Amino acid sequence: MKSLQRIVVFTQDPPYSVFRNIVAIDRAVPGLTWLLVIRRPRRTLARTLGNQWRRLRHDGWRRVPLLAAAVRSRLQRRHGPPLADGAPGGEFTAAAVAGMDNVRVHRVHALHAPESLDTVRAFRPDLGLTLSAPIVKPALFELPRLGTLNLHKGRLPDHRGVMPAFWELWHREPEVGCTVHRVDAGLDTGPIVATTSVPCARYSTVKGLRLALDEVGIDLMRDAVVAVARGTLTATPQSPGGHTYRRPTPTEQHLLARRLARDLPHRATRPQRIMRDTVRRSMWTAASLPAWPVRTPRVTVLLYHRVTDDARDDLSVGIEQFDRQMALLRRHFQVVPLADLLRLTTVPASRYPLVSVTFDDGYLDNFLNAVPILLRNRVHATFFVATGFIGTERQFPHDVGRGYGPIPLMTWDNLRAMRNAGFAIDAHTVNHIDCAREPEATVIEELAASRDTVRRELGTGGILFSYPYGGRENMTPARLGLVKEAGFVGCVSAYGGVNVGTVERFDIRRRGIHWEYSDAGFLAAAAGLP
Repeated sequence: MKSLQRIVVFTQDPPYSVFRNIVAIDRAVPGLTWLLVIRRPRRTLARTLGNQWRRLRHDGWRRVPLLAAAVRSRLQRRHGPPLADGAPGGEFTAAAVAGMDNVRVHRVHALHAPESLDTVRAFRPDLGLTLSAPIVKPALFELPRLGTLNLHKGRLPDHRGVMPAFWELWHREPEVGCTVHRVDAGLDTGPIVATTSVPCARYSTVKGLRLALDEVGIDLMRDAVVAVARGTLTATPQSPGGHTYRRPTPTEQHLLARRLARDLPHRATRPQRIMRDTVRRSMWTAASLPAWPVRTPRVTVLLYHRVTDDARDDLSVGIEQFDRQMALLRRHFQVVPLADLLRLTTVPASRYPLVSVTFDDGYLDNFLNAVPILLRNRVHATFFVATGFIGTERQFPHDVGRGYGPIPLMTWDNLRAMRNAGFAIDAHTVNHIDCAREPEATVIEELAASRDTVRRELGTGGILFSYPYGGRENMTPARLGLVKEAGFVGCVSAYGGVNVGTVERFDIRRRGIHWEYSDAGFLAAAAGLP
C-alpha cells in the first residue's frame, strides 16, 4: 500500500460524516498523511441578507419558517451540558481529527484561490477526495497524482445534482443510490468506481434516508480508497443519458412532507395531537424556567426497542425521529451511563435533567441505525440482549403476535463493535422468558446462561439485567432474589415511571419511547414530567 501515502480532502463546512469517513479510511490504510482543505466562505451581513432576500423572492412565503428554523438551530447549537468523560464518538469530532498527528488542516475562503492551489501543490497529494464539497475545478482536482474521487449521494447517472433522497421519494422510487466516481469537468459525470443503494422503507423520510446514506457512503469511499492503495481500482464510464436535479422549492418540500405524514397510522386525530403537544410543550417550558419550584431530583431512564422506518408501532421509532431525539438530549439533558446510576445513593441536583438511554432485545437496526446516531450525537446507551437470539433467525414472541415476519437480529461481532465504541451490553435472559411464570429452575438457568454468555463473548464484568416484558406482573420478589443471587449488579423494569430522589438498583424504572412521541412529548417524558 506504499503507492498511496498522501490524501487531500476538499470540503466545505464539513459535517460529522466527513470526519468519520476520514477516520475510517485512516484505520483501513496505514501510513497515510492527510491535508484537509476546508472552505469557509466569508459571510458578511450584507451578503447574508442579500442571499436570503433572493431566495425569499424565489421560494415565496414558505421560505420564512425554514429560515426561522435554521436560525433557531444555529443558536441552539451553542448551548448544552458538558459531555461526560468517555462519551462515545469523540474520535469523530472535528477537534479530534484535526488533532491527529498525520492530519494537517488548511482553512480557506475560496478553494481555487492561488494560496489554496499552492498549498495543495506543495503537499504533493497522491489522491484527492471531495466530501461534502462545492464544485471543484480542474485546476484543483487534477493536482493529485492518482486523480480525485467524489462521494455522491445518488445513483449515477440517473440522479445527478443536489438534494439526495428527496427526488427519489418524490417519484416513489424503491431505493436511493450512493456512488463513488472519478471527478471530471462535468457535474457528477465522471467514471463510476463503486455504487450501492439504500432501500426506501414504508415510512422512510428524506432525513432518515440521508442518515443511512451517510453510513453506506463511509463504507463505500473507504473501500474505494483501499482499492486505490492496492492498485485494484477500476472505473466504468457512465452510460449515456441521466438526469440532473435542482434543489426543490419549499412548496415541493411541504407537499412531500404532507404526503409522507398521511401514510402514518396515527391513533389520535390532528386536533387531539395539537392539544396534547401544546400541554406537553407548556409543561416543558415551565419546568425549564429558573423560577420553577424546586423538585426532588430525578433521573429518567428511556427504553427503546427498534430504530427503523419499516414499522410504526409501540416498539419502534423512526430513524429521523431518533436522530432528533438524541440531539434534544444532547442539548437539554445530562446523559448518564446506566451503570453510573448504580453508584448513586441519592440523585444529585443538576442544572440539566438527568437521563439514561437503553435498548432491549437485540435487533440489527440497533447496530445499523441507532448506533451511528448515538455516535453522531455523542450519547451513551446500554443494550440489553436476549443471548439465545443473537446471531440467529429467531423471532421474538411479541413480533409473532403482531404478525411480523422475521426481523434481522444482531450478531456477536456487531455487539463487540458496539462495546469497542463505548456502549454497554447487558443481559435480557437467553430465550426472552417471562421470569414470573416460568419454573424456578428455568429462571435460574436463564439468568446464569445469559450472564455467562455476555461475559464470555464480550469480556465484561458487572452485568445488569433487564427482565423481558418488563411489567410489574413479570417479576416477583422471589424471582428478583434469584437475579441478585445470580450476581447481577442491578435490574431494570419497563412499566414506566421515573427514579425520584434515589435509584433503587434492583428496581430501576424505565419509560418506553415509541414513534407517536412528538418532540414536545419526548422532552416532557425525558424530563420525568407526567
